[in-house]
Amino acid sequence: MTNTSCTIPHRDDDVPRELRAPQGRPLLLTGGTVITGNPLLGDWENADVLIGGTVVVGVGPGLLTAAGDDNMIVIDCTGTLVLPAAADFTTAHAGATLTPGQCADIAVLRLADTPGTPAGAIPARGTHLDILLTGGQVRLYDGRPLDSAGTTGQAPEGEPTHDPAHPFLGVWVDDNDFVRQELLSDGRYDEARENRPSAFQGRYWITGNRIDYLDDLGFWAFGEFRDGHLHHAGYRFTRR
Repeated sequence: MTNTSCTIPHRDDDVPRELRAPQGRPLLLTGGTVITGNPLLGDWENADVLIGGTVVVGVGPGLLTAAGDDNMIVIDCTGTLVLPAAADFTTAHAGATLTPGQCADIAVLRLADTPGTPAGAIPARGTHLDILLTGGQVRLYDGRPLDSAGTTGQAPEGEPTHDPAHPFLGVWVDDNDFVRQELLSDGRYDEARENRPSAFQGRYWITGNRIDYLDDLGFWAFGEFRDGHLHHAGYRFTRR
């Protein structure tokens, strides 16, 4: 199997302009890993999805060979997953499919970060939802609304700020005194575990009774304040 996890699709600067004024031209999503959701069709590691008007008109390998003949708008989907926008993997035959004749509601997901994505633990890293079509029309392109595609922008990083007198700040300890988590007034937390001081550290945001954590290692987690306790990751904490 070809490793596509680090492959970035090529983005032609002319494509957004063509998508804004398609003039009835067919649209081809080419080179992606296609998940049809239809057991009769199956899936492909590398295939094409052809959209005409509002519906899927073809799916599978080899459609790119007709792109020039049929004046298609071609979008490179190398290194992405192409699947129904309303995919349902929990119930057989319940979700939408990429069957020819079906409405072209399609999501294209990048497998690799976009170039320039900052490393490390930052909020608003950007989306792996690369392209979104509803009713055969492209709504998102290159991760942005089509109207703004082709422009550059920096995702906001944002620093958490808190009132030093916020009632939830301070040290929270679990029932067995194994985990001790301190919520600091500068929007950071410091979590000790048994005899390991500062086992986890990072930033947090409190919204109502919910707390969201972004650890310096890069992962997100959450907790809830209920009945005077902090519930987080299977632990119940009491403020000390």
